[in-house]
Amino acid sequence: MAGRVAVRAGEAYPVEVGCGLDVGALAAAALEVGDCALLTDSTVGPLYAGRVRRSLRAAGWRVLETVEVPAGEGSKSLAVYGEVLRRLARAGLMRDGALFALGGGVVGDLGGFVAASYMRGISLVMLPTTLLAMVDSSVGGKTGLDLPEGKNLVGAFLQPRLVAADLGFLESLPRRELSMGLAEVVKMGLLAGGRLFGALQRLAEALAGDAGALEELVLLSVSFKAGVVAEDERERGRRAILNYGHTVGHGLEAASGYGLAHGEAVAAGMVAEALLSRRVFGTDLVGLHERLLREAGLPVRVRGLEAAEVLGAMRRDKKRRGGEHRFVLLREVGRPVWGVEVGEEEALSAVEAVLEAA
Repeated sequence: MAGRVAVRAGEAYPVEVGCGLDVGALAAAALEVGDCALLTDSTVGPLYAGRVRRSLRAAGWRVLETVEVPAGEGSKSLAVYGEVLRRLARAGLMRDGALFALGGGVVGDLGGFVAASYMRGISLVMLPTTLLAMVDSSVGGKTGLDLPEGKNLVGAFLQPRLVAADLGFLESLPRRELSMGLAEVVKMGLLAGGRLFGALQRLAEALAGDAGALEELVLLSVSFKAGVVAEDERERGRRAILNYGHTVGHGLEAASGYGLAHGEAVAAGMVAEALLSRRVFGTDLVGLHERLLREAGLPVRVRGLEAAEVLGAMRRDKKRRGGEHRFVLLREVGRPVWGVEVGEEEALSAVEAVLEAA
């Protein structure tokens, strides 16, 4: 199923999915060849940066700088962002240059905001190296940094010019990292219904590293997200459904000091929001959520956090309006409803249900 998905948002761009992709040639076909810089992290850089630089140079790109940031959520900070900007300026990258973001979601979010703001905007190419980044954060144009007060509170929209998702990068990922990406796949399957929901029967195969299962799930997930983004690029309406599980999930992450992995937080967040969906709509999908998430190797409860701290972080959520929490909930599989107002006591009860004592 290796192939291409077109994202029709901003200036339409391709998402290329396959093994052994020639990044330099694909980028040369998508934008004008010239100066560029490579942003990566301390885990991915030693593994793949050399290969990417060789591919870029073979296609005529001039790689002025490779910036390697520490791996982990801590690099989505104002301090690291500032240092990356200064490195690009010292390297002489100009407004007609391009930034290639090679890594997982942290590198993509950081690189996207750098590209959106450096010289008031330069071209961005996403080279996701994790399943989570391939199916979610590399597509759609959201960029962001974290503050101590909350996740992704600083950012901008910038659509990349190209996303090249080389499934070969997944071969070096540990099982837990594949699970992180499958959390987003499960989310999109529940939102989409239909063929993507049916493909969730291959979760166990994908977790075991089966190439065919991974290709199918990546392509179907990207196709679904591309359709949602094309309909609502700036998240003024239906695109909000992609936040399913994230209102509670981001609260869990912030309350943990970002020590809790994103996919695990979103998994527990989806269970909490399935509980709220049952309360609001009377449809019981909690058991389905827990079964799918366990098949993906994900926990459905979080240990060692205080519900009050999670709720405090949720109060700073960007989607909150008028003192009420706003959730994406599921009326049934394939029928999400966004902007559902939920009171403080109901939200607290749902959070408490997915927390375990330390």
